Amino acid sequence: MKEYEKIKQLVGAIEEDVIKFAEKGNAAAGTRVRKGLQDIKRACQEMRDAIQSLKKGDENPA
Repeated sequence: MKEYEKIKQLVGAIEEDVIKFAEKGNAAAGTRVRKGLQDIKRACQEMRDAIQSLKKGDENPA
């Protein structure tokens, strides 16, 4: 499922900044993590919508 792959990619993309923020207290990294989490939230919603469409039997999922 392409939506799932996108979520995995987004999570991997913020990993370095999570470490910088958590271990070194880098405030700018924290800001980037929050932005990345917002992108993940949107991607999760897209996946939820696609799953719901498939569940209902729609031919063209979102």
